Amino acid sequence: MRPAIFLLLPEPGCVFLLLVSWLVSPTRSEITSLDSGNIDDILNNADVALVNFYADWCRFSQMLHPIFEEASNVIKEEYPDKNQVVFARVDCDQHSDIAQRYRISKYPTLKLFRNGMMMKREYRGQRSVTAIADYIRQQKSNPIQEIQDLEEISTLDRSRRNIVGYFEQKDSDNYRTFERVANILHDDCVFLSAFGAISKPERFSGDNVIYKPPGENAPDMVYLGSLTNFDLVYAWTQDKCVPLVREITFENGEELTEEGLPFLILFHMKGDLESLEKFQQEVARQLISEKGTINFLHADCDKFRHPLLHIQKTPADCPVIAIDSFRHMYVFPDFSDLSVSGKLKQFVLDLHSGKLHREFHHGPDPTDVAPGQPVQDLASSPPESSFQKLAPSEHRYTLLREKDEL
Repeated sequence: MRPAIFLLLPEPGCVFLLLVSWLVSPTRSEITSLDSGNIDDILNNADVALVNFYADWCRFSQMLHPIFEEASNVIKEEYPDKNQVVFARVDCDQHSDIAQRYRISKYPTLKLFRNGMMMKREYRGQRSVTAIADYIRQQKSNPIQEIQDLEEISTLDRSRRNIVGYFEQKDSDNYRTFERVANILHDDCVFLSAFGAISKPERFSGDNVIYKPPGENAPDMVYLGSLTNFDLVYAWTQDKCVPLVREITFENGEELTEEGLPFLILFHMKGDLESLEKFQQEVARQLISEKGTINFLHADCDKFRHPLLHIQKTPADCPVIAIDSFRHMYVFPDFSDLSVSGKLKQFVLDLHSGKLHREFHHGPDPTDVAPGQPVQDLASSPPESSFQKLAPSEHRYTLLREKDEL
């Protein structure tokens, strides 16, 4: 004889409350866990994917988990197709190979992917359900403005970098390539397009893409390669949209600092375009070989008064050129020497060799002292880095490594 089993049933009112709760509670979405076996397949098939690189022991990661999940719930209701938007995560302790592949240097890091390609800019906004959901909606919006009349071209904002595509029809391989490129680079350029009869005057020998650089009198540049070759179109557009000398602002300072390269900065007044143009020309002429070892930037003297004070300068002294190595700041002696052949390049080479650092602490190198002059050990206190303060905050991330820059 089997023993009887007695179940205590809740009161009828409790049953009703449980039933209502079950009916109105939203279905919790599953955050896709990525590993080396599925990551490429999932990301390559996703129009947009937001990936949370985390570690369970990191308290900031723990705080983000419920927010990330709830944002996923909100977005899934708006984009129900599983390949439209994917929310995914990587446990970096369990999958260190993936963390290394995407150069994760802090937890948690939110990276955006489009069709498997990681975007240059990660998500650095507010960690709230609303902010993350709004960010995804923005990423899903059309990055290309459609032109209804060619007269609109004459009213373009020529302080921006504009890429204009002229196509016979929207449903074409040429336009699909243009659209893919625009999705990736829309933060760096303004993308516009015209079709059919509207675009016909600009399609002399087929579909056409033109770059309109900043400046009212700057000449247009025409793309001459295949419009169906994504790699070629992307490389050409990236070259035009991402300038050699970029502007640093408080909005992008964290991103630029995290690249880990020292800064060569021109501080100039906002309206002083002549100094900026001269700096850009000399960087291109003298320092193109140093691209990848140092970031070439320009900054508004008024907005960045504090870094100027660190090097005992004020906006009245601008234009001023300086290097911030994330440890110290070094001033280029005289802006008027900018066009002296090799002068700016030697300044950068002296950073890489450690000469700037040594001379700040110990005076000129013996080889730079005139014969017969005594060598003096002149101890000094070089100005501390100012832009390092724009790096990712330890109150927001668990930082994984520190860099010992000169």
